[in-house]
Amino acid sequence: MKSLPHISQLLWILSKSQDLRDSVLFAGIAVLLAATCWWAFRQYMHSAPFVDPDIYPVRGIDVSAHNGFMNLDAAAASGIEFIFIKASEGEDFRDQNFRINYAKASHAGMRIGAYHFFRFDREGIPQAKNFLEAVGGRPLDLGLAIDVEQAGNPVDVDSVTISRRLIDMVEYLNLRGYRVTCYTNREGYFDYILPSVPGTTLWICSFSRIPFDGEWTFWQYDHHGHVPGIPHDVDLNAFCGSRADWQRYLRGAPWPYDASTQ
Repeated sequence: MKSLPHISQLLWILSKSQDLRDSVLFAGIAVLLAATCWWAFRQYMHSAPFVDPDIYPVRGIDVSAHNGFMNLDAAAASGIEFIFIKASEGEDFRDQNFRINYAKASHAGMRIGAYHFFRFDREGIPQAKNFLEAVGGRPLDLGLAIDVEQAGNPVDVDSVTISRRLIDMVEYLNLRGYRVTCYTNREGYFDYILPSVPGTTLWICSFSRIPFDGEWTFWQYDHHGHVPGIPHDVDLNAFCGSRADWQRYLRGAPWPYDASTQ
């Protein structure tokens, strides 16, 4: 026959049960706090700045194979008017969805540009040739854009080499008759674009209310946009100017869209 537990044993069991309840409660509070912090971070730190539609009425997106299957007709119907489509990277990489994305954007009536991710560790002219071969002579309303940024690039390439390679690529594409735009963020502008190819059309990435104190033409203001027809987050962009400026830009006017260009 089992004996009844001693009072000290009961107190010990009760204390351990209380400890267990306290631990569970603490863990629950910690999880709730972490979830709240994450929500706040997504809501406020990642919230896109307000982009005044009266000042910047022309909106667009940029896409690559990472965006998967898209219904660009639905995107266009929602007000997306232009698109930059990834075509290539480095000396030999081609985006596998460039052709189909181009065809979809064309069918949707969007104004189209193509972009190339610039590799610091590859020569500029072979990169330019790869870009042109990927585009394959397709008409481009917005010309060619070069994505120039530290993220995704090696850190052991010196600035002089990067500058020379970027200049070679931009000049080669210009000589082939293409309008060239450089995409970058604020740091990339001062580190790479301004020292190497000042005056090149600028596509700036900024999540601030005022994107850049300088002459920019396109503003990428959100990496987490939601657009009908695109199932996942997509980059959102705005054109710097009015609809009249937009039409002048499409006819070839440089920034700030000289009114004499008809």
